Amino acid sequence: MKIVVRAFFKTLRIILGPFMLFGEFVTRPKAMSRPAASQAEVDRQCAGIVLYQYKTCPFCIKVRQEMRRLALNVQKLDAQQPGANRNDLINGGGKAKVPCLKITDPAGNTQWLYESGEIIQYLRRRFSTA
Repeated sequence: MKIVVRAFFKTLRIILGPFMLFGEFVTRPKAMSRPAASQAEVDRQCAGIVLYQYKTCPFCIKVRQEMRRLALNVQKLDAQQPGANRNDLINGGGKAKVPCLKITDPAGNTQWLYESGEIIQYLRRRFSTA
């Protein structure tokens, strides 16, 4: 039974995935505009942020849309398939759940945010007025 359920959801992802990505492309928000110096500072701050994601996860799409709106150049890593990215997510954050935002401050301390709402709230608080 477990194999049938996995096959069903894999087939569903294969069929719906391209439509979700097309929808993300069509509904992309316009990026906010900042002076060059401010944008350079935001880009510098984004160097310590990584988004672990799946391409077709609706919650990940929601977070990516907000990153576009805020004009954030955040590194995005696909953690769907077994491998280094997924292992880093599990070892660092403790679970294989996406979206997950890894935030590393200049002192090297790391924080892991897992809920899309919390991630968006954090990004807005930190970058919407920068």
